[in-house]
Amino acid sequence: MAKKKDGGFQSQAGLVRYFDTKNDKAPKVSPKAVIGIALGMCIVILILQAFYPM
Repeated sequence: MAKKKDGGFQSQAGLVRYFDTKNDKAPKVSPKAVIGIALGMCIVILILQAFYPM
């Protein structure tokens, strides 16, 4: 009988699961901070578009 490989679609497609490895050098950012930064950037863009329309 053929041996069953324990890989899966991800390994066959060449996708790597990067979240399995821990990197202590990576910056720690909370989800709330990411949302706050994104909202802040959206507000800045809207203000700039109001003053400098294209």
